[in-house]
Amino acid sequence: MASSELHQALRASAEWNRRHASTIPLPILEGRRQLRLVENVFAGRITDFAGSMRFVYLHALFFALWIAVNLGLLAAMGFGLVPFDPYPFGLLTLAVSLEAIFLSTFVMIAQNRQSAVADERAQADYAVNVKAELEISRLTALVEALIRHHAYVEGPSSESPPQ
Repeated sequence: MASSELHQALRASAEWNRRHASTIPLPILEGRRQLRLVENVFAGRITDFAGSMRFVYLHALFFALWIAVNLGLLAAMGFGLVPFDPYPFGLLTLAVSLEAIFLSTFVMIAQNRQSAVADERAQADYAVNVKAELEISRLTALVEALIRHHAYVEGPSSESPPQ
């Protein structure tokens, strides 16, 4: 008799699993267009390079050479490089401004990529939480059935159950 009660509890647990609706809220995911693979790889490489010290060193060297050439220092040293962008270096300012525009765009693309990865992690966390909730609820139902079974097999006792 008691064994059939356990089997009944197991069947009830399996039925509960089929009908269970999770109470865990869905992660908030913004709808985003996935970048195509080529765009993603290209943007990633540019952002990785622009965020490196090598980028800083190359720019410092480039700016130093530009300024040296356009102040006439290299011409005075006999290198024969004639100044082409006199002080206040308007062409250099234009080039740096354009570069800043493009780099800021690539930074935003990189942030979107990181956000998409975070969204995928949130979705995976959600799936794990739903599975954990399901298992905990199922185990709770089985433990309750075992307690009822134990009480049935042993009969009423003088001890009160722990709370």
